[in-house]
Amino acid sequence: MAHTLAVVVTVASTLLGSAVLGQGGARGGGGGWGTGGPYQRLYDPTTVQTVKGEIEKVERITPMHGMSAGVHLILKTEKESISVHLGPEWFISNQEANLEPKERIEVKGSRVTINGRPALVAAQVVKGDQVLKLRDDDGVPMWCGWHRRQ
Repeated sequence: MAHTLAVVVTVASTLLGSAVLGQGGARGGGGGWGTGGPYQRLYDPTTVQTVKGEIEKVERITPMHGMSAGVHLILKTEKESISVHLGPEWFISNQEANLEPKERIEVKGSRVTINGRPALVAAQVVKGDQVLKLRDDDGVPMWCGWHRRQ
């Protein structure tokens, strides 16, 4: 009887552990890009705004220490040139939208301060009739669980 109970407890623990690990994977985006990380917590739905402008630069960056590479651009609007953080390089490079300097785009995102400078953490980028959706209305990244949706 004790042996049967030990087997049941072991199996239950294994299944529960797998379920917990599976939820962690759903948060997705290794390399610091997951929903629970400090970078993702920068997104604030109360500061969302939409800006239009011309792309000055598209760059590969590491937004915070320990994160994998990401893509951001410098957008020149009527009022300012602002850094727009798009997402992890592996996700952006697998999207159909190809963003290049001199193109005009519209960006919807959360206005934040990163390294003492204003920036937008993009939720959506519109170029002509193309829409690149990066985050939902609460700021949850589209790349979380992206491989499962492929």
